[in-house]
Amino acid sequence: MWQKVKNVYHLLVAILANIYYGFPSRRLVIIGVTGTDGKTTTTSLVYHILKEAGYKVSIISTVSAIIHGKAYDTGFHVTNPSSFPLQKFLSEAVKKGDTHLVLEVTSHGLDQNRVWGIPFAIGVLTNITHEHLDYHKTYSEYLQAKMKLLNSAKVAVINRDDNSFHKVKYFLKKNKRVITYGQKNADFSLDSIKMPANINTLYNKYNGTAAGIVAREFGINKKIIEKALKTFIFPKGRTEMVYEKDFNVMIDFAHTPNAFKQLLSSLSEKTKGRLIHVFGSAGARDVSKRPLMGKIASDYDDILIITSEDPRKENPKKIIADIEKGVRSEKKAQTYTIIDRKSAIERAIFLAQKGDFVIITGKAHENSMNYGKGEEPWDEFKVVEKALQEKTKSNN
Repeated sequence: MWQKVKNVYHLLVAILANIYYGFPSRRLVIIGVTGTDGKTTTTSLVYHILKEAGYKVSIISTVSAIIHGKAYDTGFHVTNPSSFPLQKFLSEAVKKGDTHLVLEVTSHGLDQNRVWGIPFAIGVLTNITHEHLDYHKTYSEYLQAKMKLLNSAKVAVINRDDNSFHKVKYFLKKNKRVITYGQKNADFSLDSIKMPANINTLYNKYNGTAAGIVAREFGINKKIIEKALKTFIFPKGRTEMVYEKDFNVMIDFAHTPNAFKQLLSSLSEKTKGRLIHVFGSAGARDVSKRPLMGKIASDYDDILIITSEDPRKENPKKIIADIEKGVRSEKKAQTYTIIDRKSAIERAIFLAQKGDFVIITGKAHENSMNYGKGEEPWDEFKVVEKALQEKTKSNN
């Protein structure tokens, strides 16, 4: 109830922001991308294809905002900027002469009216799985928030294979133009657009296909799309390999049960040695997903190193204990619990042997950590780099 009252306030702020900047989104073609997982990658794919096809395009995503080629930091733990910063970005894109903008849209942003007033030409839904129930309370409420984007867009692009598909179809407005993608019984199959070697996992083929559909809607030739995909570089911290020698180290933003399943199942098939996984779960956020993450991790990992991931004011020992409740003892995965994330990463690198694969999830591109005393500087990549240097020294 209180959140609904606050959302009225957010709506008023959004209206004022639109008026102040002169409703800039009306002079842009806006593509919105939402979903539990894959939003940032899909948003970036759409942006890259349009840019390579010669469009004057900007992007606002979890990683950053790129307005007419200039990158801006969107702040700590932010996907949808609040109304005034968002409208300022849109206004800047219009001033610089851009015609299109790709916007990553969250359920929070939709529920809190941050994107009010934006006329979406296309709305893309990657999937809807278990996440943000601390805020939305129920899966149904979470789904309804996502539906706001699809129902406001002229065209809805939906993952036919996602478990949410039939519910999404039910709540779509009548006569809504819908384009589906999936492995079968969809308007576009996953092989309708040839994916290059750098887009080789199943979940990224879904993202690539969704982006290709958006491009096709603007009349971009299939050959141009496929050529653009070959030069696509994943956003920072998305399946990013940071070390590939006697063992591998990857950093990824996966922080939901579904993302864990997709990522870890793929890695476990390719790993010759042991899969060593460093992860945690955010404090003061969805508690119900923690044991699910523990279960999925123990299904695929050989070594689990459970650590902190922005515990905030919550006791990190409790968060780790919640995750451990789901760890399946019969899988006999070796489990370490190390509260300090730096120490956890150092342990993973120290344990790694020839043929092993170290995967570190949950923080990725984020440049701050919250241990309950506010945001502190954090750089996952530098921590890994230093740990690798120390390992090299100790081996020499």
